[in-house]
Amino acid sequence: MSRYDPNKTMVIRTVAPGLTLFSMPFLRFNRIKFGIRATAIKLTSGNLAIFSPVPWTNEIGRTITTLGGNVNYLIAPDIEHHLSLGAWKKEYPNAMVIGPEGLREKRAKQGNEDVPIDIIYTKQGKRDVKLPEELARDVEIEYMDGHGNKEICLFHKSTRTLIAADVIFNLPPKVQWSKVEHDQTGWFWNKLANLFTTTQGKGQQRFVWYALARDKPSVAQSARIISAWDFDRLIPAHGDVIETGGKEVFNRMYGWLMERM
Repeated sequence: MSRYDPNKTMVIRTVAPGLTLFSMPFLRFNRIKFGIRATAIKLTSGNLAIFSPVPWTNEIGRTITTLGGNVNYLIAPDIEHHLSLGAWKKEYPNAMVIGPEGLREKRAKQGNEDVPIDIIYTKQGKRDVKLPEELARDVEIEYMDGHGNKEICLFHKSTRTLIAADVIFNLPPKVQWSKVEHDQTGWFWNKLANLFTTTQGKGQQRFVWYALARDKPSVAQSARIISAWDFDRLIPAHGDVIETGGKEVFNRMYGWLMERM
């Protein structure tokens, strides 16, 4: 997945009670600095849910142990953020796997190991999904089926945090690349990509409209549901965490779509 050793470049930090992040560098198309991130959510039951698993390391394992060690849920948030799913399932074979429609088929096509998906979000059945009680007590989930990558978004109630994968970007990824020194990979392409993946200006609004929203009315409906959640912090998979004002950022990025659909 990455030419950067996660054992040397992983950044682990707790951003709020019950939320621990595992962040590391990642190149998109082998030239654009995206970075990747997993979020460990400690439920009030004491068990853990992992959103968007990243490459497994022993340091992650030690951290999970300090958090209680009981990983009950592995959430693959879309059909792109799944490559490390098998490694985590091997470590926690009893964990329930949650993912979107099409994920298992894509993994099979890519030659990845078969990981059973216990809860599958679909366009037709997403309103009928019943999460386990211990998970539903602490989080809400919205499946943005109209997004090109089939996105599962999660709202952690107690910390007022939206956790997402490719629904929103906040590049450049300073924290995720903080342990990599003097890397000038793809400076031109990074400058170009950042125009459409920054939360400043209107570039990402256009990127959402023209590239990400394959079914615009459906994405707009999901965006309205997410916007109604009481969140302030926003944790993206790519780029820095938005510690406060996350809802305002989300509404700016998706407002153009919500107003027109």
